[in-house]
Amino acid sequence: MSSVRLFFALWPSPSLAASLASWAEQARPTTGGRVMRTETLHLTLAFLGPVDAQLADTLAAATPEHPLPAGEVALDHYGVFSRQRILWAGPRQTPAGLQAAHDSLWQWLADFGLTAPPQPFRPHVTLLRNIEHAQPPDTTPAPLSWRYDRMVLVASESLTGGSRYRIVAQSRPADR
Repeated sequence: MSSVRLFFALWPSPSLAASLASWAEQARPTTGGRVMRTETLHLTLAFLGPVDAQLADTLAAATPEHPLPAGEVALDHYGVFSRQRILWAGPRQTPAGLQAAHDSLWQWLADFGLTAPPQPFRPHVTLLRNIEHAQPPDTTPAPLSWRYDRMVLVASESLTGGSRYRIVAQSRPADR
């Protein structure tokens, strides 16, 4: 049986993705590492990992009917996941609406037999991988405001030199 590696995410507009890419370029002299491709930048709401192809199809069909309430998150600082050697951008504090969206998503996913991870939700956008110095830059660029009203279901396909992300479904806004 084949499987597909999936995750649900907020996907930035092209202008927000370009601003995040600029954050990555500004941080790289301090941390080193590999800058993520602009077209792959996202904020993961739920990482599912490998799921069987039939469940992937079911989730893709169901996602448009699972609305995401509109909200906003301010990306206002750099953070580091030392063990994974990742530099990220994220909010200093998780907005209540984003936390509620994350929790509601996992409650919905439980109906499909999926279980939320035990660690707390830490919203972030990975900017650099394989960083050499685990200390984020002292100065953070001006905060970025991310207004969202939908999420995407993404298939991650491993390729030589990285991953390719393919959006397979999109939720509708909650107010439609």
